[in-house]
Amino acid sequence: MTTHTRPFAFILLALLALPLAACNDKPPAFQGWIEANLIFVGADENGRVETLAVKEGDHIDKGAPLFALDDDLFKADLNMNMATLANAQQTFDRAQQLLKTGAGTQKDFDAAQAALRQAKAQVNSSQTRLARRYIASPVTGTVEQVYFRPGEVVTASKPIVALLPPGNIKIRFFVSETALARMSYGEEVRVHCDGCAGDITAKVSFIAKSAEFTPPVIYSQEERAKLVYLIEALPVDPGNLRVGQPVDVTLADRAGTQAQR
Repeated sequence: MTTHTRPFAFILLALLALPLAACNDKPPAFQGWIEANLIFVGADENGRVETLAVKEGDHIDKGAPLFALDDDLFKADLNMNMATLANAQQTFDRAQQLLKTGAGTQKDFDAAQAALRQAKAQVNSSQTRLARRYIASPVTGTVEQVYFRPGEVVTASKPIVALLPPGNIKIRFFVSETALARMSYGEEVRVHCDGCAGDITAKVSFIAKSAEFTPPVIYSQEERAKLVYLIEALPVDPGNLRVGQPVDVTLADRAGTQAQR
């Protein structure tokens, strides 16, 4: 090879190497994890858990029984109000009959009618309170956590079980400011996890308004000093994703090519 042709050969080799280098340059992935908005189900009033129809990990359909609390006091309250209603109905019937015959007054009839309405309302309230001691699932999903077992006493508004509908699973990850410029609500991202059959498509549902320092779950020394933005995305098909599972998220631009950070 002559001295004049050697530079051209080097340039040709460099040009041929560019596509190969591009092929080996994998698009960067952001570290993330799976979270979920759980549905916490509890009782309206204090009580003791009598029965528990589910266990952690169970799939449950909407309307299926979850648990029941003791109902002795509520049944007694209903029986008492039913007796009051029977007496009020009897008093009303008598006052109505006396008014028709002219032996009674309108005032007595109005008082009996008001007492009957109140007794009926008290019975309806007792029936509702009793029915709400037996709790059914408000959604279709899986039982993620059981907080109280049969025999344990639970206070009002305390959750007894936590449910996870598939649509409440979300992916959380952090991106740098340069990647943030390419993000928008509804933008698609690709999610990869160990053991998944293939990448999962998700759509951005939340973009943080302010920056924060890289959280400690991202262990790269290089990343710790950077400011990042929290992003949340909802998977189109949650599949077998589990809460707390680590994932890698790759951004994709609108043309379908993967974006660079």
